[in-house]
Amino acid sequence: MTKAHQILQNSMNNPTPLPCHLDQWGVIAVEGSDAASFLQSQLTNSVLGLNVTLIGKQAFGFSATRLIGYCNPKGRLLASAWLGLFSSGSDGNDRFILFLSKDIAASTAKRLSMYVLRSKVKVTDLSNEWVVQGLYGSDAQIAGIEVNANDIALRLPDVLVSEQSVARLLIAGPKESLDKEQDSGERLIVLNALEVLSAIPRIVLATQEQFVPQMINFESVAGIDFKKGCYPGQEIVARSQYRGAIKRRLQLAHVDGISQNDSPCVPGVELFHDKDPSQPAGMVVLAAQSPEDQTRIDMQIECKLEALENGEIHLGSATGPVLKIDVLPYPLLEI
Repeated sequence: MTKAHQILQNSMNNPTPLPCHLDQWGVIAVEGSDAASFLQSQLTNSVLGLNVTLIGKQAFGFSATRLIGYCNPKGRLLASAWLGLFSSGSDGNDRFILFLSKDIAASTAKRLSMYVLRSKVKVTDLSNEWVVQGLYGSDAQIAGIEVNANDIALRLPDVLVSEQSVARLLIAGPKESLDKEQDSGERLIVLNALEVLSAIPRIVLATQEQFVPQMINFESVAGIDFKKGCYPGQEIVARSQYRGAIKRRLQLAHVDGISQNDSPCVPGVELFHDKDPSQPAGMVVLAAQSPEDQTRIDMQIECKLEALENGEIHLGSATGPVLKIDVLPYPLLEI
């Protein structure tokens, strides 16, 4: 049994999965009587018709959670996020909560606020006041997690690891309600690896405005609604879909024999193909150390499709480590 399988198995055998602080995640709240129509006009996915989740309960499934993108007018992603609609149940005030990369939370909230105009909408970056935690385990374990009455919980899609389905949960709340846990190093490594292996991208500061959504498989992981109407960059996103203009895709890959501390394997690092080393062939989207091998880095990469046909793809430079391409966990929708 590898270390990764051991860590997962230990978690599955633990009646109550332990939380891990995810300092790379932030939270934005959008509320007000016009919040739904406002977000509908700004995001790649529809937010209308979302089921309301009570605070202290888990938002689960497409009816209650959505992967969304936020584009600039050129159709390039400024942000991606997991979104849910939550209510306290007492005052009847609902608010949308977006889980996204902390390093872009403030700029994303500021940009959204610029377009509120006269709408009755309030956009608040809660990332400095709230903490985000992650948990993983079996479906039954995660479903059984009791969430504090004042906290927000959103279930992420399960990840298949060695034919074992691993469930994941994000919990966010005020710092005082989510105590700092101890000895979470192994759990953080596993959670980061699970996110990479899900092949569902997350935009960070280094990759802002680099990708049209389809370049990182957004349409294949239910992050775009092509029937919802206008939003910034919508014409370019639609044209890319229906005119077959996308020649780049997100892939899973890994490199062996290096550690994340001494490698250039971080989001935004460019990739080079040995047949055309003069220009980049792609970019790292997300990367994480493998729990089973400290000298292996798993990653999501955005890459030219033609570069996958033959030759080698190198990390960081034309002479950098050679990437090994892995299998995606979902089928790509044809464009």
